[in-house]
Amino acid sequence: MRRVCFLLSASAPIMGLSAIAAPALAQDVVFKPIVEARLRYETVDQAGPAPLTSSRDAEAVTMRVRAGGEISKGPWAFLAEAEGTLAINEDYNSGVNGKTLYPIVADPENVEANRVQIQYRTKPLIVTVGRQRINLDDQRFVGSVAWRQNEQTFDAVRVEYMGVKNLKVDVTYAISARTIWGIDGGKFGSTNRPTNIDGDNVFANVSYKTKLGTLTGFAYLVDEDEAVVALRRNSSQTYGARFMGAVPFTKKVKLSYLASYARQSDYATNPVDYSADYVIAELGLDVAAFKLTGGYELLGSDAGATGIAGGFAFQTPFATLHKFNGWADKFLTTPGTGIQDYYAGIAYTVPKLGKAGPLVASFTYHHFSSDRLSIHYGDEYNAQVSLKINKHLSTLVKYADYDRKGISSYTGDADTKKFWAQIDYAL
Repeated sequence: MRRVCFLLSASAPIMGLSAIAAPALAQDVVFKPIVEARLRYETVDQAGPAPLTSSRDAEAVTMRVRAGGEISKGPWAFLAEAEGTLAINEDYNSGVNGKTLYPIVADPENVEANRVQIQYRTKPLIVTVGRQRINLDDQRFVGSVAWRQNEQTFDAVRVEYMGVKNLKVDVTYAISARTIWGIDGGKFGSTNRPTNIDGDNVFANVSYKTKLGTLTGFAYLVDEDEAVVALRRNSSQTYGARFMGAVPFTKKVKLSYLASYARQSDYATNPVDYSADYVIAELGLDVAAFKLTGGYELLGSDAGATGIAGGFAFQTPFATLHKFNGWADKFLTTPGTGIQDYYAGIAYTVPKLGKAGPLVASFTYHHFSSDRLSIHYGDEYNAQVSLKINKHLSTLVKYADYDRKGISSYTGDADTKKFWAQIDYAL
């Protein structure tokens, strides 16, 4: 009932814009179908903690389908999209199926309404109300987790304003995050993995484009109502800024750069009193078909945090976490001692391979250590080859190898190898 009342009340201001959009009544109705499918094979070899052993690998074959459409007339649009995931081979722990003797492959079987939204869009203003996909900047703080078969969406009102040259203001109020755990969230003892996480969340993002790059200021207020999720410790307030840009030297040589800083502290019902820093600095160099990347990322820890033993670290619960700190997903929750990620990568692109292309091959190395206590968690090696076959089909193979150093330093710290092969279709 809360969601229904929220959507109805949030839609009222948009309906008030109809007088402005009156000329659109003479425009044609346009229907855009949505059809997407992904077939994926994934294996996980994880040497602990008990009861997991390297002799019992997870093996998953899953098919994800999304279907729906968008009807638009002038500046108005209504979109509805259903999503379903089938486990063709379920020798894995989906996180909510009770198969805890296997490592986790976070792709549970699921059928749901993925997106249902009303949108008003003009050149200076976009207003979206309903269940929607939200990806902000590089998705370090808010993203749709598109790597998983069941993506994360939000029941929200989002306003994007671009009425001033080079300036964009993007503000969202979300009352619920629809998690990757799907309709079986919370079952088989997985109470910390619910279908949805209700709350009062505000995502504010203001960016300004310059000749050297885009400067962005942001504020993310996370207020989770669900005590079963991290005991409300994910409720936080984060304020920061980032600058991202690129400078071409020649037609084939380009330098790119990224720097960001944020400060996070407890918020609302969070029982932990803490504050921690976030830092990222990255450089990239494109030389013809090659790209070299190097960077450093810190999710800091507060040793003096009260309300929890052993310190508390910077968390990003609504991020597309698979994009960061290695593809083995060992740091989806930041350890209490924080994390420092030193990384370097190389990629090579073949624009055309017959009628197909581009083909992109990449390799990245990560060195993980703690923010406090000088712990070397481990090292990770990531490799990927992707190919766009045509405008509808693409394929990918991908590998991650996390090598733990010393004793286990956090929950789930174990040698882990993962392999993926998949094919995607989009209409």
